[in-house]
Amino acid sequence: MATTILATKLFVPPPRSKIVLRPRLVERLNECLSSSCRLMLISASAGFGKTTLVSEWCAGFGRPVAWLSLDERDNDPSRFLTYFIAASQTINAEIGAGLLGALQSPQPPSIESILTTLINEIATVQDNFVLVLDDFHVIDSKPVGVSTSVDEVLTFLLDHLPAQMHLVIVTREDPHLPLARLRVRGQLSELRAADLRFTPAEAADFLNQVMGLNLSAEEIAALETRTEGWIAGLQLAALSMQGHKDTAGFIQSFTGSHHFVLDYLMEEVLGRQPENIQAFLLRTSILDRMCGSLCDAVLLDPSTSGQEILERLEHINLFIVPLDNERRWYRYHHLFAELLRQRLQQSASLGNEEAGPAEYHIRASVWFEDNDLMIEAFQHATAANDIERAERLMAEGKVPLHFRDVATTTLNWLEALPRSVMDARPWLWVRSATSALMSGQATGVEEKLHAAEAAVSATLQGAEPDEKTSDLIGQIAAVRATLAHIRYHPEVTIIQAGRALEYLHPDNLHFRSRATWSLGFAYKLQGKRAAAREAYTEAIRLASGSIYYTVLTSNGLGELQESENQLYQAAETYRHSLQLLSEQGKLNASEEDIGLARIYYEWDELDAAEMHAQQSLQQARLYDRTIDRFIICEVFLARLKLARGEVSEAATMLAETEQSVRQNNFVQRIPEVAAAQVLVLLRQGDLSAAGQLAQAHELPLSQARVLIAQNDPSAALAVLEPFRQRMEAKGWADERLKAIVLQAVAQYAHSEMDKATELLVEALTLAEPGGFIRLFVDEGIPMAQLLLETASHGVMPDYVAKLLAAFEAEKQKSEDKTSLPPARRLIESAPLIEALSQRELEILKLIAQGLSNREIGERLFLALDTIKGHNRKIFDKLQVQSRTEAIARAHELGLI
Repeated sequence: MATTILATKLFVPPPRSKIVLRPRLVERLNECLSSSCRLMLISASAGFGKTTLVSEWCAGFGRPVAWLSLDERDNDPSRFLTYFIAASQTINAEIGAGLLGALQSPQPPSIESILTTLINEIATVQDNFVLVLDDFHVIDSKPVGVSTSVDEVLTFLLDHLPAQMHLVIVTREDPHLPLARLRVRGQLSELRAADLRFTPAEAADFLNQVMGLNLSAEEIAALETRTEGWIAGLQLAALSMQGHKDTAGFIQSFTGSHHFVLDYLMEEVLGRQPENIQAFLLRTSILDRMCGSLCDAVLLDPSTSGQEILERLEHINLFIVPLDNERRWYRYHHLFAELLRQRLQQSASLGNEEAGPAEYHIRASVWFEDNDLMIEAFQHATAANDIERAERLMAEGKVPLHFRDVATTTLNWLEALPRSVMDARPWLWVRSATSALMSGQATGVEEKLHAAEAAVSATLQGAEPDEKTSDLIGQIAAVRATLAHIRYHPEVTIIQAGRALEYLHPDNLHFRSRATWSLGFAYKLQGKRAAAREAYTEAIRLASGSIYYTVLTSNGLGELQESENQLYQAAETYRHSLQLLSEQGKLNASEEDIGLARIYYEWDELDAAEMHAQQSLQQARLYDRTIDRFIICEVFLARLKLARGEVSEAATMLAETEQSVRQNNFVQRIPEVAAAQVLVLLRQGDLSAAGQLAQAHELPLSQARVLIAQNDPSAALAVLEPFRQRMEAKGWADERLKAIVLQAVAQYAHSEMDKATELLVEALTLAEPGGFIRLFVDEGIPMAQLLLETASHGVMPDYVAKLLAAFEAEKQKSEDKTSLPPARRLIESAPLIEALSQRELEILKLIAQGLSNREIGERLFLALDTIKGHNRKIFDKLQVQSRTEAIARAHELGLI
């Protein structure tokens, strides 16, 4: 399905054709918008016209309005936020664009991260707007099994709500929010029952003009007094009075509390309706929303037209609410529906119904399935406790169980079934395990799989498994493989995935794709890239028709394409995944975005790289902090800062990232953090610390960079050659290319120009098909000089010119240096890559003081030739030709 969002929950109820205008209350609502008010609370019991008032206000006040009609299922914070964001997007489609997918992803999100991101995005909206939460009383303040309640979510939102957003809550009872604090701060406006009840004038208008009665002023006053202005009571009274000749006697007998009056009037209203209307009301009460053809399917009465009855019910104001402007979809008033359902249960228990509520649920499930509304088809099947039907809908893959809210619904239903039912159908244990994983719950999954195995064993009683049972054994292994790869256990993943593929039926493409994807992930963790590519390619073939597994396996394939230096192919793979996700409501694009960020970085499109990296980080931070995706994004962004010369900012970010890595024991991420920190230390000139870090974490490429910076290219080459050979043996094209580039730089530092040029040409040949730029630019001045030398020999002129142009753009200074040729200008304005030693810095400072070489030698007790040798190294590192240029360059770099 395209999305799990039920659009009719977001519709602003259209104003009724006949309505009592209430300007005094509209003015109260308007005052909230012009003050420091953050929350308008409209709280009263059922039937006080709360929703009608707010919809009337929204239709006339001329500002953008978002609307969310809540139901019991919205008690889950993730589902609530999903709909909250969807409602906000009716104001501005950019709000929460990267959050909806993450909320419905298999991994549980961090609620605080979602709220922080959401508030920041709302703050960018230019116009003031209102968001209405209708029927908020259906939200349970203390839901079972939920760590963060919807009330806590709203409290956080209210504490940080941007000024341009105003929240309206419509509810039968006060929410568990810090109302007292909001009142004291002047941030709360309220409408209560005393405000909402009809005045005598409004009651007269309602009874005579809207309901069509002809009551005297005395009769209206009496009825208004009896009901205390309770609008539902007045409406029910008016309905009951229709056809009564003795209206005065009826009004006189109209007494009692609201609950008793409501019970009485419901009986009176129902009793006065024709039998076919009564049957319609009772049997369709099982529906959360209804249209004509759905009602026809539930009733199976050819003499009754569902659409005509719905229109009649609306016409006579019989507690029915239109959900769209076309008057196609409706719902009953919640309280009215509850009472109808109670009456249906009573009627069925007395044998007065042709079928029980379960049968009506099944009929509804059939209609929803026939109309490709699979989520509701499944929900009605579970409401009927029709295990076979619900089982079939799941087994056929028609229900999008990878959506988190659907997985949660499935899990709750399965966990409510008796164990005997589950044991009789072992595959339901497997579905419970997969639903738990999709809901982000790894705890208890293994126990469910053990239960499935025990049930299978009891069924077999030592006999050989048949084809169906063998397939179930394969499903159990496939789920175990997923569980193992989530926990970074590649060996266990491979064993279980292999077992799954051995037992699964050839036609069970869903689980075969799952197992093969896990296998590819495990091979990638082990560095077996060829095997991983083969597994991912096969998984994509098997996943045909399953967007979820197609995207997962495509991401793995994209990473492999990157590792093979196939950047253009990888970018296309990631873009294709993004397109598939957008068609599904964008589940989560964290991996696609960071992949594109890496590629755009290599193409020297740093703004695009940052955009995708920030999007990836935003989504990655929605996961629980035990998921390490955000680390990948932070390391990349730190390196991006380094590329832009923001060295201190990069160092700060990496320090924070390292702390997160150690706190969460992300051991697999330590090397990449350390490698980025080595680059920062080199830029800061702290060669000793850089060397220690590279050595401690056994990072050959980092070690080589440090050795080059320490002016020991021979040692760097001794590290790089065996590393390159290992990479060639493994077939790791990306690491091999990096090694060749560094070998070229080391040979240049070793004054072996011919060897350096030869290596650079080899690197250019390998890199040019992928369009690499930053691979060369990040090596700084030595690479720029080497490219200039290569350009003089006419080697790969177009590509070399492109790289030199990137150097020129990278190094361009703000001051005017037009007198220098471009190639020379880029070298002059380049940052210092190879740090000066302490002795060289000492000599540089003496040069700046105007001392001659002889005077410097005497000051430092060094021979004149030694001083001249140091000068040559200083000039080479600063890329200058004279003392004057050296002093200017040193000031430029902050060295003196």
